[in-house]
Amino acid sequence: MKTEIITSELNFKAVRSSGAGGQNVNKVSSKMVLIFDVATSLGLDDEEKAQLQTKLKTKISQENLLILTCDEDRSQFKNKRIIIKRFFEMLEKALVKPKVRKATKISKGANEKRIQEKKKAGEIKAGRKKLDF
Repeated sequence: MKTEIITSELNFKAVRSSGAGGQNVNKVSSKMVLIFDVATSLGLDDEEKAQLQTKLKTKISQENLLILTCDEDRSQFKNKRIIIKRFFEMLEKALVKPKVRKATKISKGANEKRIQEKKKAGEIKAGRKKLDF
Protein backbone atom coordinates (compact mmCIF):
# COMPACT_ATOMS: atom_id res chain seq x y z
CA MET A 1 0.00 0.00 0.00
CA LYS A 2 1.45 3.34 -1.09
CA THR A 3 -0.13 6.08 1.01
CA GLU A 4 1.12 9.02 -1.10
CA ILE A 5 -0.45 7.62 -4.28
CA ILE A 6 -3.67 6.69 -2.48
CA THR A 7 -3.89 10.18 -0.94
CA SER A 8 -3.68 11.73 -4.41
CA GLU A 9 -6.47 9.41 -5.64
CA LEU A 10 -8.96 10.52 -2.97
CA ASN A 11 -11.90 12.62 -4.13
CA PHE A 12 -13.74 14.91 -1.75
CA LYS A 13 -17.14 16.51 -1.91
CA ALA A 14 -18.48 19.12 0.50
CA VAL A 15 -22.17 18.72 1.31
CA ARG A 16 -24.55 20.51 3.62
CA SER A 17 -24.73 18.77 6.92
CA SER A 18 -28.01 17.61 8.44
CA GLY A 19 -29.28 17.93 11.98
CA ALA A 20 -29.04 20.63 14.62
CA GLY A 21 -26.79 23.62 14.16
CA GLY A 22 -29.13 26.51 13.55
CA GLN A 23 -28.68 28.76 10.57
CA ASN A 24 -25.08 27.59 10.06
CA VAL A 25 -26.37 24.23 8.76
CA ASN A 26 -28.38 25.98 6.06
CA LYS A 27 -25.50 28.19 4.89
CA VAL A 28 -22.27 26.19 5.13
CA SER A 29 -21.31 22.90 3.46
CA SER A 30 -19.30 21.40 6.30
CA LYS A 31 -20.03 17.70 5.81
CA MET A 32 -17.26 15.94 3.87
CA VAL A 33 -17.75 12.94 1.61
CA LEU A 34 -14.66 10.90 0.70
CA ILE A 35 -14.83 8.82 -2.49
CA PHE A 36 -12.14 6.25 -3.31
CA ASP A 37 -12.20 4.02 -6.39
CA VAL A 38 -10.80 0.68 -5.25
CA ALA A 39 -10.67 -0.96 -8.70
CA THR A 40 -8.60 1.72 -10.48
CA SER A 41 -6.26 2.57 -7.60
CA LEU A 42 -2.56 2.60 -8.49
CA GLY A 43 -1.51 2.60 -4.82
CA LEU A 44 -2.82 -0.93 -4.23
CA ASP A 45 -1.74 -4.16 -5.88
CA ASP A 46 -4.24 -6.76 -7.12
CA GLU A 47 -3.97 -8.88 -3.98
CA GLU A 48 -4.71 -5.87 -1.73
CA LYS A 49 -7.66 -4.85 -3.93
CA ALA A 50 -9.13 -8.35 -3.67
CA GLN A 51 -8.63 -8.32 0.10
CA LEU A 52 -10.39 -4.95 0.39
CA GLN A 53 -13.25 -6.20 -1.80
CA THR A 54 -13.87 -9.09 0.58
CA LYS A 55 -13.27 -7.36 3.92
CA LEU A 56 -15.10 -4.10 3.09
CA LYS A 57 -17.80 -5.52 0.80
CA THR A 58 -20.58 -3.87 2.84
CA LYS A 59 -18.95 -0.43 2.47
CA ILE A 60 -18.01 -0.67 -1.24
CA SER A 61 -20.66 0.15 -3.84
CA GLN A 62 -21.33 -1.82 -7.04
CA GLU A 63 -19.17 0.70 -8.93
CA ASN A 64 -16.22 -0.28 -6.66
CA LEU A 65 -16.36 3.05 -4.83
CA LEU A 66 -15.61 3.27 -1.14
CA ILE A 67 -17.66 6.19 0.20
CA LEU A 68 -17.19 7.62 3.70
CA THR A 69 -18.83 10.66 5.26
CA CYS A 70 -18.00 12.86 8.24
CA ASP A 71 -20.04 15.66 9.77
CA GLU A 72 -18.73 15.56 13.33
CA ASP A 73 -17.35 19.10 13.36
CA ARG A 74 -18.62 22.47 12.13
CA SER A 75 -15.36 23.00 10.26
CA GLN A 76 -15.00 21.53 6.77
CA PHE A 77 -11.23 21.33 7.21
CA LYS A 78 -11.47 19.36 10.49
CA ASN A 79 -14.02 16.98 8.97
CA LYS A 80 -11.65 16.38 6.06
CA ARG A 81 -8.78 15.54 8.42
CA ILE A 82 -11.01 13.22 10.47
CA ILE A 83 -12.28 11.36 7.40
CA ILE A 84 -8.77 10.89 5.93
CA LYS A 85 -7.52 9.50 9.25
CA ARG A 86 -10.55 7.18 9.50
CA PHE A 87 -10.06 6.04 5.89
CA PHE A 88 -6.41 5.02 6.38
CA GLU A 89 -7.22 3.28 9.69
CA MET A 90 -9.92 1.30 7.88
CA LEU A 91 -7.50 0.37 5.07
CA GLU A 92 -4.78 -0.76 7.49
CA LYS A 93 -7.25 -2.83 9.49
CA ALA A 94 -8.65 -4.49 6.35
CA LEU A 95 -5.21 -5.26 4.90
CA VAL A 96 -3.87 -7.07 7.98
CA LYS A 97 -3.15 -10.67 7.06
CA PRO A 98 -4.33 -13.19 9.68
CA LYS A 99 -1.76 -15.52 11.18
CA VAL A 100 -1.71 -19.03 9.72
CA ARG A 101 -2.89 -21.56 12.27
CA LYS A 102 -0.47 -24.40 12.84
CA ALA A 103 -2.03 -27.72 13.82
CA THR A 104 -0.53 -29.15 16.99
CA LYS A 105 -0.54 -32.68 18.42
CA ILE A 106 -1.58 -33.59 21.92
CA SER A 107 1.45 -34.76 23.89
CA LYS A 108 1.72 -38.44 24.85
CA GLY A 109 1.76 -37.59 28.54
CA ALA A 110 -1.44 -35.55 28.30
CA ASN A 111 -3.16 -38.30 26.30
CA GLU A 112 -2.14 -41.00 28.81
CA LYS A 113 -3.31 -38.84 31.70
CA ARG A 114 -6.71 -38.39 30.01
CA ILE A 115 -7.09 -42.15 29.47
CA GLN A 116 -6.11 -42.91 33.10
CA GLU A 117 -8.72 -40.41 34.34
CA LYS A 118 -11.36 -42.05 32.13
CA LYS A 119 -10.48 -45.50 33.48
CA LYS A 120 -10.64 -44.22 37.06
CA ALA A 121 -14.07 -42.64 36.42
CA GLY A 122 -15.24 -45.94 34.85
CA GLU A 123 -14.08 -47.93 37.89
CA ILE A 124 -15.94 -45.57 40.21
CA LYS A 125 -19.12 -46.01 38.18
CA ALA A 126 -18.64 -49.79 38.04
CA GLY A 127 -18.45 -49.80 41.83
CA ARG A 128 -21.95 -48.28 42.03
CA LYS A 129 -23.63 -51.29 40.34
CA LYS A 130 -25.83 -53.64 42.34
CA LEU A 131 -24.31 -57.00 43.08
CA ASP A 132 -26.11 -60.21 42.06
CA PHE A 133 -26.31 -62.93 44.78
